[in-house]
Amino acid sequence: MNIFVKKHSSEKEITKFLKNVLGIRPKNLDVYKMAFIHSSASSKNAVINALNNERLEYLGDAVLNTVVADFLFKKFPLHLEGPLTEMRSKIVCRDHLNKLSYKMGLNKFVIIEPKCRPNSIQGDTFEALIGALYLDKGYNKTKSIIINKLLLTFMDLDTVLREEHNYKSKLINWTQKKGLKIKFESKTIGNSNGRKLFLSQCFINGNFIAEAEDFKVKKADQLAAAKACEKLQLT
Repeated sequence: MNIFVKKHSSEKEITKFLKNVLGIRPKNLDVYKMAFIHSSASSKNAVINALNNERLEYLGDAVLNTVVADFLFKKFPLHLEGPLTEMRSKIVCRDHLNKLSYKMGLNKFVIIEPKCRPNSIQGDTFEALIGALYLDKGYNKTKSIIINKLLLTFMDLDTVLREEHNYKSKLINWTQKKGLKIKFESKTIGNSNGRKLFLSQCFINGNFIAEAEDFKVKKADQLAAAKACEKLQLT
């Protein structure tokens, strides 16, 4: 059954891309073809409500976050939860995934309505590709490809991890646009070698969202904001 109603890249082109960039030969080429169909170009049938890459994007997002978390956990054995969360947020933020997707050449394969140009399409397609890869090759192979073929090849991780992201400002701007009230509460929770340890908690409309600890209040706020952004899927 031909489920693709828009003109698609040839199977030969997609197979060549998968071999050259990811180093694989696909078992199920259709799942990769699905990864390139944006929702604006989806078709419908009686069995599947919409034929596009949104479900694969959902799956790929979860797999990507798990792989990056595992990679950072092992790369930085002395780092606590807060810094690890912040580093993961930097790597998987939409801007970096958009750039990574473009460097890989995914834009050549995306099927999308001409008038639809969402800013997140490149990163969304990358996550959908990860979802397809996971279904076709399993977790271990997908993990190896993400780390060795993608992140370490197309992304300067050292530079990315050194970048300063103002997650607190990003979160405040988001709540203002939504008409929500945001508040950060900080308190001293202990001392270590004469240094005060602070706990920062983030609340939106009075509801607890996230918390983090650090020896500086501003840093604790940023770490809590990074966790909140990740929880609210703003990264």
